[in-house]
Amino acid sequence: MADKIKIDKLSKKLRDKIVLDRINLDIARGEILCIIGKSGSGKSVLLKHLIGIFQPDSGEIYVDGEKYTGADHKSRLKIESKFGILFQGAALFDSMNIFDNIAFGLRRRRFPEKDVNRIVTHMLNMLGLKGVENKIPSELSGGMQKRAGLARSIALKPDIMLYDEPTTGVDPITGGAVDRLIAEMRDTYSITSVVVTHNMKSAYRIADRIAMLYNGKIIFTGTPHEIRKTENPYVKQLIEGKADGPIKIS
Repeated sequence: MADKIKIDKLSKKLRDKIVLDRINLDIARGEILCIIGKSGSGKSVLLKHLIGIFQPDSGEIYVDGEKYTGADHKSRLKIESKFGILFQGAALFDSMNIFDNIAFGLRRRRFPEKDVNRIVTHMLNMLGLKGVENKIPSELSGGMQKRAGLARSIALKPDIMLYDEPTTGVDPITGGAVDRLIAEMRDTYSITSVVVTHNMKSAYRIADRIAMLYNGKIIFTGTPHEIRKTENPYVKQLIEGKADGPIKIS
């Protein structure tokens, strides 16, 4: 089966620093790929290339076999319509209630209002948000806001979901619930997911594969079992939570 996303020799330089250095990465249809790495390793920059915020200095991205980088406007819109995004802070509109937040993308695409009501009601029920549709985001817990952000993203039935640190800022129980929702999106809708995270417990729970970025390069790809067994010193350092070098205490 062909890859859902293919990243080929992708490079990006920002402020004289090479952030991505000829990255190659294939993401299979229906898999959850977690991208890990210490701060500044290029995780968010890679995600911004998939979203279309950044264009690479060189290299290509293909989605369903179609070239995404350098594509014309019409082709880019077609490809980007396949993506849903859950940002780190859920990025809900503060002035809208939860129902209207979830309905936002549907209304922008001019869905009939009866379909908007049906889809939003289904999302509310599926994600445990029934009864909060008239509340504004500030009235909800961080975990509920994450769910509402996820509901808004998947209301349009994306083929691909991109998650930017989905468990940041929530307690461990809520983080576990968010992880289960990500897995359910794969199992229910066969959604391909790319999850940028620093949370190794989360990565172990949900990932089919894990890729690690280090100094702008992918230095490891493998299953959670394989990453636990790796002898790569840089990977071990990250997953065991160790500092870059010996810690001196004076």
